[in-house]
Amino acid sequence: MDNSDSNERSGVSRKPNFLFILIDDMGWRDISCYGSEFYETPNIDRFSRQGMSFTDAYASCPVCSPTRASILTGKYPATVQVTDWIGGPREKGKLLSAPYLHHLPLSEKTLPKTLADNGYRTWHIGKWHLGKAPSTPENHGFQRNIGGCYWGAPRNGYFSPYDIPGLEDGPEGEYLTDRLTNEAIELIQKEDDRPFFMYLSHYAVHTPVETHEHLRRKYEQKARDMGLDKVKTFEEGECFPTTMKKNERVVRRLVQSDPVYAGMIENLDWNVGRVLEALEKSGKAENTVVVFYSDNGGLSSAEGSVTCNAPLSEGKGWMYEGGTREPLILRWPGKIAPGTTCSTPVTSTDFYPTFLEMAGLSLMPKQHCDGESLLPLLTEEGALDRDAIFWHYPHYGNQGGTPASSVRSGDYKLIEFFEDGRLELYNLRQDIGEEHNLAEEKPEIAAELKRRLAQWREKVKAKYPEPNPNFEPWQ
Repeated sequence: MDNSDSNERSGVSRKPNFLFILIDDMGWRDISCYGSEFYETPNIDRFSRQGMSFTDAYASCPVCSPTRASILTGKYPATVQVTDWIGGPREKGKLLSAPYLHHLPLSEKTLPKTLADNGYRTWHIGKWHLGKAPSTPENHGFQRNIGGCYWGAPRNGYFSPYDIPGLEDGPEGEYLTDRLTNEAIELIQKEDDRPFFMYLSHYAVHTPVETHEHLRRKYEQKARDMGLDKVKTFEEGECFPTTMKKNERVVRRLVQSDPVYAGMIENLDWNVGRVLEALEKSGKAENTVVVFYSDNGGLSSAEGSVTCNAPLSEGKGWMYEGGTREPLILRWPGKIAPGTTCSTPVTSTDFYPTFLEMAGLSLMPKQHCDGESLLPLLTEEGALDRDAIFWHYPHYGNQGGTPASSVRSGDYKLIEFFEDGRLELYNLRQDIGEEHNLAEEKPEIAAELKRRLAQWREKVKAKYPEPNPNFEPWQ
């Protein structure tokens, strides 16, 4: 007897489960299978060999809340009007950062809402940071919420007591990433024939940077063994472009060598391994799509500058590749060939239509209007019907970045900076580090991408920063 026929007659759904593992502030090169020689991630590396890894995957913003909104809505941050991290001040420099929504609108039919309407159990575990009540996970389609609140980071640190709203404190000294993984494993182990969507949204590796003492000591020794204690670690740069930080300078990390951050990465990797093992032991792995992804680039130029994204330029809060290019790995047994790689540019708006198509559900183009299903790429049976990806970050980043928009089409990426109208054009295949500005050498390409960028901003009714009438230069 055909198993699918038997399952249909017994009422057992064959829709796939979804386990979405979202990391906070993990850089593109913070995993050894993506090039790190200092951090150790054997479990994530093993997982990458079981699915497809994307070399040119992007977050739709260089900071967290907008990207998270785009994942859940299938819309660019500029479309949904959540363009900066929620709760942030309106930074002032030469410009005044643009206004934006400090919550995910309840009018959005989010991915978990749609999946719940189609028989899925929907679970949110960890960081939310998309607004205070009523804009909570429970009101956006999640039937269970563990530790998701308006906080953008664990304010009391990674060791219990956490005092995180919606998460009961564990034993003193319990580590938050371990605890959230325990909660995920407990849900996975529940016997239920209905499919599930688990959004395992870790607070790690966001600041405060804290790890277990034995891991810190391990990586201090590793740094010495690699000679990293004898190389230049930081480079002091320009003054910050905002009045709040005008007396501080951007400090860029030049090499991955922070032992505490490395310990956080190793612990996170161990926990990824634990949840994948639990999925396997539950017998659900064969029918589960697993996604591993990060919401923005690594923190490399401020607030401790704990990682280095080289060869990418800059990091979190910047419109360069280090701010938006992310690790992305997907596994779907029997559907995605193991050990495969894809170099097509994709972005965070694409998950919504991808999951709907994987689940055999009708697409909702008015909702996920800025996303494309990745299924043709994942099955290696086709290409995307899209030739450009857009970003709009009309804000000053805490890390030194200034307001800008950008577009990538093919190998070319154009950035338009709002302070002075400067254009920067890069061929990312030839110049992944964005070191050689081609705007004057290739004016026709620059002009065409600028035109398309302006046209897109008009279409999504993008908000712009305004001149600061009280600006007094200090640099």
